[in-house]
Amino acid sequence: MLALVEIGTRVPVVTPIVKLPSFAPDQLRRAMDGWHVVVRIGTNQHRVWLRRKPMSTVSYAVLLPYDRDFKMRHHAADRLWRALRAQPLGPASDGLTEQRRTRLVLILRALDGWQQGNSHRTIAEVLFGAARIPARAWKTSEVRSLTRRLVEDGLSLIRGGYRQLLRPPRKDE
Repeated sequence: MLALVEIGTRVPVVTPIVKLPSFAPDQLRRAMDGWHVVVRIGTNQHRVWLRRKPMSTVSYAVLLPYDRDFKMRHHAADRLWRALRAQPLGPASDGLTEQRRTRLVLILRALDGWQQGNSHRTIAEVLFGAARIPARAWKTSEVRSLTRRLVEDGLSLIRGGYRQLLRPPRKDE
């Protein structure tokens, strides 16, 4: 999430090349620490934080403190800037490979099925298709083992493992 700070109200310190779009009520959420905004530009969402409710008459700057998340914030700020200027965004900054993203989707779907009381076999049929489910050798099936691991990984995420998704390992540390 990017922090935006006001840089001018009556006479902007910097004349912005682009303005933040106006926000629909469902894009704004007031919290104790300020305003959380989901900026939708095209098919992408960018999350920003402001101390006060955003106004179209104010110029904003992105706050990039020199801390351990500087590179991640810089990358997010660059993607927001590119989106505002209708340029290609470039790769996502979350450090997840396409394979990892696909597995996370399977984990969440398997966990949803398990939490709704479905058996591992039913979950496997939905995720992988009934054709991949062996009729007699279910107990020793590779698909059964995979489905059980997906559910276990989902439970691990619930128990706090999701934090690893928020801070993926970085090469610079």
